[in-house]
Amino acid sequence: MLAAALILVVLVALYLHGTKTFRYWEKRGIKYEKPVPFIGTYLPVMFRVKSMAQLAVDLYWKYPNKRVVGCYRLMRPELVVRDPVLVKQILVTDFVYFNERGFNTHKTYIEPLSKNLFFIDGDIWKLLRQRMTPAFTSGKIRAMFPLIVERAERLQNNAINVPSTGGVLDAREIMARYTTDFIGAVGFGLDSNSLIEEDSAFRKLGAEIFKFTISQAAKQLLKEFFPETFKNIKIMSKIEDDVFVLVRNILQKRNNKPSGRNDFIDLLLECKERGNMVGDSIEMTNADGTPKEVSIELSEALMVAQVFVFFAAGFETSASSTSYTLHELAYHPEELVKVQQEIDRVLANYNYKLCYDAIYEMNYLQCAFKEGIRIMPSLGYLQRKCARRYTFKDLDLSIDEGVSIVIPLQAMHKDPAYFYDPDSFRPERFQTDFINPMTKQIFLPFGDGPRACIGERLGKMQSLAGLAAVLSRYSVEPAPESLRHPKIDPTSNIVQAVIGGIPLLFRPRTA
Repeated sequence: MLAAALILVVLVALYLHGTKTFRYWEKRGIKYEKPVPFIGTYLPVMFRVKSMAQLAVDLYWKYPNKRVVGCYRLMRPELVVRDPVLVKQILVTDFVYFNERGFNTHKTYIEPLSKNLFFIDGDIWKLLRQRMTPAFTSGKIRAMFPLIVERAERLQNNAINVPSTGGVLDAREIMARYTTDFIGAVGFGLDSNSLIEEDSAFRKLGAEIFKFTISQAAKQLLKEFFPETFKNIKIMSKIEDDVFVLVRNILQKRNNKPSGRNDFIDLLLECKERGNMVGDSIEMTNADGTPKEVSIELSEALMVAQVFVFFAAGFETSASSTSYTLHELAYHPEELVKVQQEIDRVLANYNYKLCYDAIYEMNYLQCAFKEGIRIMPSLGYLQRKCARRYTFKDLDLSIDEGVSIVIPLQAMHKDPAYFYDPDSFRPERFQTDFINPMTKQIFLPFGDGPRACIGERLGKMQSLAGLAAVLSRYSVEPAPESLRHPKIDPTSNIVQAVIGGIPLLFRPRTA
């Protein structure tokens, strides 16, 4: 009897502990998804049945009349924001309250590769962003463009090697190899040659980065449940040594000084030569309320983390967006013809050579690309974390520091309230201003505000150059194994992936 009573007490104690935060939204009068003890509303993601982006889509459509919906990521309160006005407040107007992304489970113990511009929060993020922003001006990108052209020509001449009758290729893999080669050149100053070499080391590294294993998922859960106990566990330990060795070798070859290549490592070395990063803190204030001044060294470890995220984000997001754009064009031959006619017309004015100005003039290609990433944004959701207590005045809702915010881009991009006939591929919608002014506040494939993608210009230019290179030489059609609507991989972590790639039939153009 005593043993049974003891077990009952333990079970009750566990239940109370596992549900102790679950009245958070109820107390605030917010409609919320019913949580499971310890797991919250995270069950489909935890068991790899749905990706986080898919879960956000489900919650978006389940509560169509609500501006916000409460949920729980494990035991942490989370708010799904469905309203464009609130999205603008979070990302731009009141950014100081939502400057954190909140991907790191511990504020102090952060593994080395996570100390990058995408994952890191607080003063390190602010000073890194401040120091690195000049590296992504249009002038810098123009200077890098010859490297884009060189890889785009390899894409034309080597990667898509099909007979005159055509051949089936995985567009996702082809475009990933193109973007890997480009990022290898502008990021590391190396010729990764993955467009030609099947077993390219760089391509293997890129694939490894986005392979989120069960082991990694288990480590992530341990860090979420017990942030203090498991704060030193590394999720990216498998690739950390490879990345550090690679970057250190490059730095040593350059004697830790800019080489004149104007690649990303050169830009970081130039940043380092300017001394410590100094600026106003967003974490600490003086007694009078003014921000304290902080100074942080751009150490070798911080540089390696920036090169890592530049490589990872640069190749994967562009590969995703370009391959899906090709997929939609394959199913819309009339739009494909419009795009190809524009490419032919513009290139004729530049001696049929790709260049920065030519890509800039391809307006309809840009519209097709935007429509592709509207239907399938590389990042299906944006995440922020409340950095200090905040009140949504028109909702009469106050949330505490640490509450996560999810902005479900994938769902908003397919909402008929903001896009006419949202399931159709209609590039022309981007030729004019949106009918609904709120649309601009939710079409955010690169984010918005101070934490918008720093490499947006570069990402667009490498994507558009790759598409122009392919479509100037080839037409695309659905292959026998193509799915009209590719299935999202439920194990996708941050960048959305599809199951089975994107097989398409590539045919050499005859005219």
